Amino acid sequence: MQSLGMDYLNSRLMFGMVPGLESTRKLCNALGNPERSFKTIHIVGTNGKGSTSYYLAGILQVHGFKTGLFTSPHLVSLRERIRINDIPISDADLDRLLLQVKAAAEQVQVEPTFFEVLTLVSFLYYAEQGVDVVSMEAGMGGRLDSTAVACGDIVVLTSIGLEHTEVLGPTESAILKEKMAVVEAGGACGKTFIVGGLSSELLADARAYASEHDAKCIVPTIRTDIKLPNLGHHYIENASLSLAAAERFIQSNGKRYDEALALKTLGTRSWAGRMQQLSDKNGVVRYILDGAHNSHAVRRLVETLAQYYPGVKFHCVFGALKDKDVAEMLKLMAPYVSHWHITKTLYPRFRELDDLKTELSNLGLKVASEGELNRGYLDKVADAAYSDNENIPVLVTGSLYMIGETVQALKDDFDGLAFFRGLEPSTNEHR
Repeated sequence: MQSLGMDYLNSRLMFGMVPGLESTRKLCNALGNPERSFKTIHIVGTNGKGSTSYYLAGILQVHGFKTGLFTSPHLVSLRERIRINDIPISDADLDRLLLQVKAAAEQVQVEPTFFEVLTLVSFLYYAEQGVDVVSMEAGMGGRLDSTAVACGDIVVLTSIGLEHTEVLGPTESAILKEKMAVVEAGGACGKTFIVGGLSSELLADARAYASEHDAKCIVPTIRTDIKLPNLGHHYIENASLSLAAAERFIQSNGKRYDEALALKTLGTRSWAGRMQQLSDKNGVVRYILDGAHNSHAVRRLVETLAQYYPGVKFHCVFGALKDKDVAEMLKLMAPYVSHWHITKTLYPRFRELDDLKTELSNLGLKVASEGELNRGYLDKVADAAYSDNENIPVLVTGSLYMIGETVQALKDDFDGLAFFRGLEPSTNEHR
């Protein structure tokens, strides 16, 4: 039976996403301002926030800081979003704190959104558990994102692209300033911006914004000595940002920064479901999971496949949501796929299989198999792939929702998914 806390959280979905800090500030005041009891490093940007936050948290943790990590969306369970030293919040704590937020919301008569409630739960949890620092991924934007009320001295900006333009602004320059303005929520509290992935024009804008706010703007060199479990140059870029942010934070808090330890730690940090290789007990890679769900992400995916698996064509398990540009995604992937295995989950926003078949047919591509995503279907595809070539893994991509279902199906058989054992699936609204 679902808990009362989760009932309350799910009742918030009807409010969608509402930019603004008024509700969050009122609730923080009612709850005793828990966000003031720990230090915060904000991670903002269009893509790469989650991996950067995760890499950063690991480096801070091995340097002796009790480290919180706040990310979104989740793959399997809401508990993934709120962690301390890599351990997710318990079901009991999550339920208790959800009800605490509910009581505060009723007291001050506000109707917080789904994301605002989870943000407040994280503040309460980190405060009562006595964390030193939180690696905090923003949800949408920066200036009006509920995470912004936790005021930090370091802001990491991962990348800028056109997204949520109705809220964040019509141009990349406007979106850049909206995300950097996370510093304005708590007064001029952001002293250092660490930025990456920007064009020369946007970098000039970023430096000008930092100068206006009496802040430093650091552009780290992309490292060549980073080894990561996640494949792809973009993860090296994200890890380079996390190293720079960690070094600055650690040194400014009176501790010695150990670069060798930081690099060693990155070598163990696999950000789940993003260019993640799953190896069996013999060390053979059986699956590649990647949550690429738009054409921008698919371009990164195929660039990475070309680099790490040159000339290889994959059996691909593919599904996508109705609002995605599937035709462009399939077109980009086609040179790297030998067999298309189309699928869907029970999530109502998923494209129907007949729709995917039509999209493939329009590109002159054939469907090798189709079925609902579950362990049986994944095994069927794997058997077909391994009968062709046992050394080529199955590629699973097209939607983070689908990756979540895949992780749930495979978590007991691959050590790379061990984190998810013991986590029960929660709402699949990945806001």
